[in-house]
Amino acid sequence: APSSVSSLSLKPVPLLSLESGREKEREEATMSSDDEGREEYLFKIVVIGDSAVGKSNLLSRYARNEFSAHSKATIGVEFQTQSMEIEGKEVKAQIWDTAGQERFRAVTSAYYRGAVGALVVYDITRRTTFESVGRWLDELKIHSDTTVARMLVGNKCDMGNIRAVSVEEGKELAEAQGLFFVETSALDSTNVTTAFEKVILDIYNNVSRKQLNSDTYKDELTVNRVSLVKDDNSASKQSSGFSCCST
Repeated sequence: APSSVSSLSLKPVPLLSLESGREKEREEATMSSDDEGREEYLFKIVVIGDSAVGKSNLLSRYARNEFSAHSKATIGVEFQTQSMEIEGKEVKAQIWDTAGQERFRAVTSAYYRGAVGALVVYDITRRTTFESVGRWLDELKIHSDTTVARMLVGNKCDMGNIRAVSVEEGKELAEAQGLFFVETSALDSTNVTTAFEKVILDIYNNVSRKQLNSDTYKDELTVNRVSLVKDDNSASKQSSGFSCCST
């Protein structure tokens, strides 16, 4: 049965680190625990989609609760790190905001490696951005090297009066491709937290289930830049697909 993030006991914690800019990629593969001995997870998530669909504003709204009406096009790749707590474990999401312009494609494709989550964003007022979703999914499949939790995001739902893509079309595409689906507004914050935290939770659940029984999977995670610490015999709740859209 469909479920929403709010019913899955996510407990946000204060932001531990917030970084942006085209900085050198940090080492993500180390396994560590904090001073209290809690498990720590580090997940790499990419935000992809055509230029000007609102990727940067979605990330800034989620990470800093900020929105810029005059946001400039992302050059190359930028990232920010957001922390939250799930089932008593610290989970950090390193979220990469990629340029949607064709001329940066060669640069951004390198940053798919190691991603275990992706938000594929289109603008509900520009149908061409919706029609590009298949190409972005193909690119993700080509360049990513592990199972990726994927969320289809129809952004700018506050502009429903000039909508060019219906909610039903978004749902149908998501169902056909096996994606989660949500419509968002970076402007008024609608479903922004839901979109990111659903992806983070799905990654956590997938990793936790496999971690319980597979040393091989832990080796794979090290290669693919997901940080884990120690086994936890407690069962994780399994997430299911959902759609949460404004009409």
